Amino acid sequence: MNKTIFEGKWSVIRTLITDKWSLMVEYDLNKVDKAEVKFDKFVTMLQVKYGYTRQEAREKIGVLWAEYEASNKIKS
Repeated sequence: MNKTIFEGKWSVIRTLITDKWSLMVEYDLNKVDKAEVKFDKFVTMLQVKYGYTRQEAREKIGVLWAEYEASNKIKS
């Protein structure tokens, strides 16, 4: 997932985050809401809270989005 898609889909992604990453609380998500570049802020938070590398964090976000899209195509 690239930054542009992430920024555009942030409101949807935000709703999926706490199910996938329980250490991310509302306070953390509010920080991302206020960030100029939400993708970079969220990747950094995943690194800090879960010990991912930047690449791992980006991949995990991509997997989250792919799972979301797949589940919505099945429902349609």
